[in-house]
Amino acid sequence: MEFEGPVFILAIIAFSTLAWLINNWIRAKHGYALEDEWGGKTERSANPADSVETEQLRAENAELRTLLGKVDQRMQVLERIVTDKGYSLADEIEALRDRGPALASPADRTDTYSDGGTPLAVTQREQAR
Repeated sequence: MEFEGPVFILAIIAFSTLAWLINNWIRAKHGYALEDEWGGKTERSANPADSVETEQLRAENAELRTLLGKVDQRMQVLERIVTDKGYSLADEIEALRDRGPALASPADRTDTYSDGGTPLAVTQREQAR
Protein backbone atom coordinates (compact mmCIF):
# COMPACT_ATOMS: atom_id res chain seq x y z
CA MET A 1 0.00 0.00 0.00
CA GLU A 2 1.24 3.44 -0.77
CA PHE A 3 1.68 5.72 2.20
CA GLU A 4 1.76 8.79 0.02
CA GLY A 5 -1.08 10.63 -1.56
CA PRO A 6 -4.57 11.69 -0.65
CA VAL A 7 -6.03 8.15 -0.46
CA PHE A 8 -3.97 7.26 2.60
CA ILE A 9 -4.83 10.53 4.33
CA LEU A 10 -8.55 10.07 3.61
CA ALA A 11 -8.35 6.49 4.93
CA ILE A 12 -6.80 7.75 8.19
CA ILE A 13 -9.54 10.37 8.57
CA ALA A 14 -12.30 7.82 7.85
CA PHE A 15 -10.79 5.30 10.28
CA SER A 16 -10.45 7.93 13.03
CA THR A 17 -14.02 9.12 12.57
CA LEU A 18 -15.36 5.56 12.62
CA ALA A 19 -13.37 4.76 15.78
CA TRP A 20 -14.68 7.92 17.47
CA LEU A 21 -18.28 7.00 16.57
CA ILE A 22 -17.88 3.46 17.89
CA ASN A 23 -16.26 4.79 21.09
CA ASN A 24 -19.16 7.19 21.72
CA TRP A 25 -21.72 4.51 20.93
CA ILE A 26 -20.18 2.19 23.53
CA ARG A 27 -20.00 5.04 26.07
CA ALA A 28 -23.65 5.97 25.47
CA LYS A 29 -24.72 2.36 25.73
CA HIS A 30 -23.10 2.01 29.16
CA GLY A 31 -24.12 5.44 30.46
CA TYR A 32 -20.75 7.21 30.45
CA ALA A 33 -20.18 10.83 29.48
CA LEU A 34 -19.73 11.35 25.75
CA GLU A 35 -16.75 13.02 24.07
CA ASP A 36 -17.19 15.98 21.79
CA GLU A 37 -15.05 16.72 18.73
CA TRP A 38 -12.21 18.31 20.75
CA GLY A 39 -11.95 15.65 23.46
CA GLY A 40 -14.15 17.41 26.00
CA LYS A 41 -16.76 15.47 27.94
CA THR A 42 -20.47 16.07 27.57
CA GLU A 43 -22.29 15.10 30.75
CA ARG A 44 -25.90 14.14 30.86
CA SER A 45 -28.32 16.94 31.48
CA ALA A 46 -28.80 17.85 35.13
CA ASN A 47 -32.12 19.49 34.33
CA PRO A 48 -34.66 18.55 37.05
CA ALA A 49 -37.45 18.49 34.48
CA ASP A 50 -35.65 15.69 32.66
CA SER A 51 -35.38 13.60 35.82
CA VAL A 52 -39.04 14.22 36.69
CA GLU A 53 -40.07 13.15 33.21
CA THR A 54 -37.82 10.11 33.46
CA GLU A 55 -39.37 9.11 36.79
CA GLN A 56 -42.87 9.53 35.35
CA LEU A 57 -41.95 7.35 32.40
CA ARG A 58 -40.46 4.72 34.70
CA ALA A 59 -43.61 4.72 36.85
CA GLU A 60 -45.80 4.41 33.76
CA ASN A 61 -43.58 1.63 32.47
CA ALA A 62 -43.91 -0.29 35.75
CA GLU A 63 -47.68 0.19 35.72
CA LEU A 64 -47.91 -1.06 32.15
CA ARG A 65 -45.75 -4.08 32.98
CA THR A 66 -48.06 -5.08 35.85
CA LEU A 67 -51.08 -4.60 33.60
CA LEU A 68 -49.41 -6.73 30.94
CA GLY A 69 -48.79 -9.43 33.55
CA LYS A 70 -52.47 -9.44 34.52
CA VAL A 71 -53.54 -9.58 30.88
CA ASP A 72 -51.12 -12.45 30.32
CA GLN A 73 -52.65 -14.38 33.22
CA ARG A 74 -56.15 -13.80 31.83
CA MET A 75 -54.98 -14.91 28.40
CA GLN A 76 -53.62 -18.14 29.87
CA VAL A 77 -56.97 -18.82 31.55
CA LEU A 78 -58.83 -18.17 28.30
CA GLU A 79 -56.45 -20.42 26.38
CA ARG A 80 -57.00 -23.15 28.94
CA ILE A 81 -60.77 -22.79 28.57
CA VAL A 82 -60.61 -22.82 24.79
CA THR A 83 -58.17 -25.72 24.49
CA ASP A 84 -59.82 -27.82 27.21
CA LYS A 85 -61.81 -30.79 26.02
CA GLY A 86 -65.31 -29.81 25.04
CA TYR A 87 -66.63 -32.83 26.87
CA SER A 88 -65.32 -31.85 30.29
CA LEU A 89 -68.12 -29.32 30.81
CA ALA A 90 -70.70 -31.87 29.72
CA ASP A 91 -69.12 -34.44 32.05
CA GLU A 92 -69.31 -32.00 34.96
CA ILE A 93 -72.99 -31.29 34.23
CA GLU A 94 -73.73 -35.03 34.06
CA ALA A 95 -71.89 -35.53 37.35
CA LEU A 96 -74.12 -32.89 38.93
CA ARG A 97 -77.19 -34.67 37.57
CA ASP A 98 -75.99 -37.99 38.97
CA ARG A 99 -75.66 -36.52 42.47
CA GLY A 100 -79.41 -36.48 42.84
CA PRO A 101 -81.85 -33.66 43.50
CA ALA A 102 -80.91 -31.04 46.04
CA LEU A 103 -84.58 -30.35 46.81
CA ALA A 104 -87.52 -32.65 47.22
CA SER A 105 -88.94 -34.26 44.11
CA PRO A 106 -91.80 -32.43 42.32
CA ALA A 107 -94.31 -35.03 43.54
CA ASP A 108 -93.38 -34.28 47.16
CA ARG A 109 -93.77 -30.52 46.78
CA THR A 110 -97.04 -29.05 47.91
CA ASP A 111 -96.28 -25.37 47.51
CA THR A 112 -96.26 -23.99 43.97
CA TYR A 113 -93.63 -21.40 44.90
CA SER A 114 -91.29 -23.57 46.97
CA ASP A 115 -88.14 -22.51 45.12
CA GLY A 116 -87.64 -18.80 45.75
CA GLY A 117 -90.75 -17.52 44.02
CA THR A 118 -90.43 -19.49 40.81
CA PRO A 119 -93.60 -21.44 39.96
CA LEU A 120 -92.64 -25.11 39.88
CA ALA A 121 -96.02 -26.66 39.15
CA VAL A 122 -95.52 -27.42 35.47
CA THR A 123 -98.89 -29.16 35.18
CA GLN A 124 -100.74 -25.90 35.75
CA ARG A 125 -100.59 -23.75 32.66
CA GLU A 126 -102.00 -20.38 31.79
CA GLN A 127 -105.17 -20.28 29.79
CA ALA A 128 -105.04 -18.16 26.66
CA ARG A 129 -108.33 -16.39 25.96
